[in-house]
Amino acid sequence: MMNCLHSWPEPVTRVQSLAASGIQAIPERYIKSPSHRPLLNDDVQEVNVPVIDFQNLFSGDRGLREEALCCVHNACREWGFFQVVNHGVNHELMKRTCEVWHEFFNLPLEVKQEYANTPATYEGYGSRVGVEKGASLDWSDYFFLHFMPLSLVNKNKWPAIPASCRELVAEYGSEVVRLCGKLMKVFSMNLGLEEDSLLNAFGGEENVGACLRVNYYPKCPQPDLTLGLSPHSDPGGMTLLLPDENVAGLQVRRKGSWLTVKPIPNAFIINIGDQIQVLSNAIYQSVEHRVIVNSNKDRLSLALFYNPKSDLLLEPCKELLTKDQPALYKPMTFDEYRLTIRIKGPCGKKQVESLKSPGQCN
Repeated sequence: MMNCLHSWPEPVTRVQSLAASGIQAIPERYIKSPSHRPLLNDDVQEVNVPVIDFQNLFSGDRGLREEALCCVHNACREWGFFQVVNHGVNHELMKRTCEVWHEFFNLPLEVKQEYANTPATYEGYGSRVGVEKGASLDWSDYFFLHFMPLSLVNKNKWPAIPASCRELVAEYGSEVVRLCGKLMKVFSMNLGLEEDSLLNAFGGEENVGACLRVNYYPKCPQPDLTLGLSPHSDPGGMTLLLPDENVAGLQVRRKGSWLTVKPIPNAFIINIGDQIQVLSNAIYQSVEHRVIVNSNKDRLSLALFYNPKSDLLLEPCKELLTKDQPALYKPMTFDEYRLTIRIKGPCGKKQVESLKSPGQCN
């Protein structure tokens, strides 16, 4: 199984190059089956997922603090998604980091190709997830890199052009990883656990995994036939997304319908990943989401994945288990868990459902 992760099964096509070629019809590989195509019309509903004022979570005013904690708890239980404002990350840094990635994706192809990735680690410049030959492809390119643990960080694999890229990306990474650590404490407290319980289950502050995927969704001549990213739940702990404020694209599945998330300026979109679903014994649940594309505008977003140490066994926190609420999931390492996704690509919520212990399947 591991041998197939050394190289892509067929030549990789850069979606940005396809879009720039002036094609009027997208290649068949990108066309989704009718049941998986997005509905793109005036009836598509834009929604605001719950919005949390982050500074209130640590307010000296007990009433404000408890209200904010309750809002996060309800968002994690009912939505699996929320937005945070007043989060402490410098707005100018957010803006400049997005700008530098726009500059990178607008470089000549031969410059970007120097960073071409393989499925062994996905680190670098890529255009597909999954290694099954002939698989359906998504309308996007990306750049993937590691922030944590430090043993995996290799800045030589980060873009050297634009000149400010490495410095900006490192500063941005430090800020958003710190924010994720604070959110982990909030989740722990809301679950009735010790403040550091979830972080310790992830291996502790020095051992967590944190990686950045910069998504580039070129404009598409037939956006009603394809997706920028197929439906999936995020395999890791949580995701902190800096969306494109000017072009909506993220859709969340809620009560059987796909809802387009309306980004708030200078906010991050947070979503629960499969590993926190497992640790919380499904009190908090990851939610299926996907990305639609646009016929007139390119779109760029930055997704920070905050993950457990890859070789630790993860299972529901024992403090959350009772005779009436036994463990729903069998133990598994994150390395084992994400291997399936790296081979098969996005697959809705099938992966986390497959973890259910015997007798717990629906």
